[in-house]
Amino acid sequence: MNAILRAVFEPGFFTSAPVRGALLAGGMAALVSGIVGTFAVLRGQSYAGHALADISVTGGSASYLVGITPLWGFAGVGVVAAAAMDLIGVQRRRGRDLATGIVRGAGLGLAALFLYWGTASTSTTGATVTVLFGSIFTITGSTAAVAAVFAAAALGIVVVLYRPLLLSSASPDLAFARGVRVRATGALCLVAIALAVSLSALTIGAILSTALLVGPAAAALRLTSRPGLAVLWSAVLGLAATWLGVLLAYDSYYWPPVHQGWPVSFFVVALVLLFYLLSQFAALRPPGVRREAASARLTAARPDEAGA
Repeated sequence: MNAILRAVFEPGFFTSAPVRGALLAGGMAALVSGIVGTFAVLRGQSYAGHALADISVTGGSASYLVGITPLWGFAGVGVVAAAAMDLIGVQRRRGRDLATGIVRGAGLGLAALFLYWGTASTSTTGATVTVLFGSIFTITGSTAAVAAVFAAAALGIVVVLYRPLLLSSASPDLAFARGVRVRATGALCLVAIALAVSLSALTIGAILSTALLVGPAAAALRLTSRPGLAVLWSAVLGLAATWLGVLLAYDSYYWPPVHQGWPVSFFVVALVLLFYLLSQFAALRPPGVRREAASARLTAARPDEAGA
């Protein structure tokens, strides 16, 4: 058994402070992204999550210019972008693509400007790579504390609005008829999505953070038609992909090319893709049948269970 453990865990893995920080911060990001991502997929807002992830690049790049941790920029710009998308019309299906396209384009334009300024006028090195692909092994204790606050806020939104989110995801009209404040519920869900992709951007990078938001949730919804169980599966799959990614990235220091290592973001995204592909084989029913069953289950919710 000791020989197997030594083969899997390279020396120093459990005693390394950067590894412990990576497991903590990455675990929080994975859990939040998995839980929030389930509702993003159910509500058909995967593209909105992708847009918010891209827009968060603006905040991350601006953070380097003013000398603060990128997480503040990721979250701040993400929440503002979520509010802008809601005002433009993301609560309506026809307005979603318009809103996300407009806000995403404006955000990426500013991100390009900020990254250029950061490269041309400051001595900061590696800012572009860190913002785009993350730097999970360099997360400090103070940054992890801020990440815990944002994680608690996102999970708090889901806990408080769990049943209204489920009902409005299945049928906004029925939810409105039963007293759910559909507009406010949708806006708060966007805020939770923005916080989730901000946490993922800190760990695996802004342009890859959608993988943790959508991948585990999509796999979970292939495994079960029960929304509550899908949330659990999504969180477990996201956590497994992130922690295994940290382990493989640490071990890869001894792989060719020796003493250079492979990025965590690569392993996390590859594992998420693997889990999604495996979920198709593990599913007992066709995807369409499961989606219809899930929708019927949500629509059949009793009025007293779906109150705002």
